[in-house]
Amino acid sequence: MKKIFILTGEASGDKLASKVISKLKKDNLDIDYLSVGGESLKALGIKSIYNLKEITYIGFTNVISNIFKINKKINETVKAIIDFNPDILFTVDSPDFTLRVAEKVKKKNPSIKTIHYVAPQVWVWREGRVKKIKKFIDHILLLFSFEKPYFDKENINNDFVGHPLLDETTESKIDINQIIDKNKAIISVFPGSRKSEVEILMPILIKFIVMMNKKYKDFLYIFHSTQEMSQLINSYVKDENISNCEVISDEKIKSHTLKKSVFAVAKSGTVSLEICKFKIPSVIIYKMNFINYLIVKSLVKIKYANIINFAAKEEIIPELLQTKCNPDNIFKTVSLYIDEPSKIKNQVEKTQSILNEFKSTISSADQARDVLKKYL
Repeated sequence: MKKIFILTGEASGDKLASKVISKLKKDNLDIDYLSVGGESLKALGIKSIYNLKEITYIGFTNVISNIFKINKKINETVKAIIDFNPDILFTVDSPDFTLRVAEKVKKKNPSIKTIHYVAPQVWVWREGRVKKIKKFIDHILLLFSFEKPYFDKENINNDFVGHPLLDETTESKIDINQIIDKNKAIISVFPGSRKSEVEILMPILIKFIVMMNKKYKDFLYIFHSTQEMSQLINSYVKDENISNCEVISDEKIKSHTLKKSVFAVAKSGTVSLEICKFKIPSVIIYKMNFINYLIVKSLVKIKYANIINFAAKEEIIPELLQTKCNPDNIFKTVSLYIDEPSKIKNQVEKTQSILNEFKSTISSADQARDVLKKYL
């Protein structure tokens, strides 16, 4: 029996990995799986050796303060992989964790094939990583075509597979009116999947909603959450006693809710692509502690945080980062779009043009599955 160990580092990676593995499972191959995964892989019946949130740390200062815990978890993960002795170690995103594990695994057992899905953002910072990756990654799967030259230059086996969030999908019909039961226009809010993100952004977002409620009476704010963070997000809503807020964590309901939304306020990240896919206008927000910000600012070499803006070389989607990420600015920006439909039309048209550059002719999950099968 062939074996695959799936290694993710956070909820988004777990979701991406599950799309690929679900395709592989449909081929009815005789494969034994083990993982470091979350809800999505669990839904496929794949055991995780520990809870994913145990390694979901964020920011340089938090990593430093937890360095011994992280190193212990890396070594624990490496041992579990070596003991499992898979044919393939399939690492997904979260390069500071997954690639460190892959490097150690490859040193201990070079016969294990290492395939990494979602290249580290070498076009943002630390381009020199490519030379190091070459030593322990057998194949890398790229989400964006502009990444290919970085890896071709070092003769690393790679494929541009497109972004899975942009794949065409057929979903079951869900009447969200039966779930939400409120006749209001929806604004989707994405406060992040990590506790540290939620704790920073939720107070800001709650104040923003209070300001919006003073001007507009016909909006329902729906927070998109992971199962782990839903209780924490709900606590912020209840503390402020806001009646026109809901928190959802079911993936199918989240997708349908987003499609029905008139606007989205989202933490900077890959969710922006999903928002754009459904032609929803949005604003991007993010805030980290000041020390982390100074470190990142000194290392990052690109002008925009959002991938759409980076590819377009202009700020199509407003970015409210750090000091700009405050209730007043979010309120003013969202109000400006809601009050001027022409701005919404312009943003949506420009994002669709950029998205077309990110799409592959074959689904990302299908191509990733085919690469895994080639190495089995």
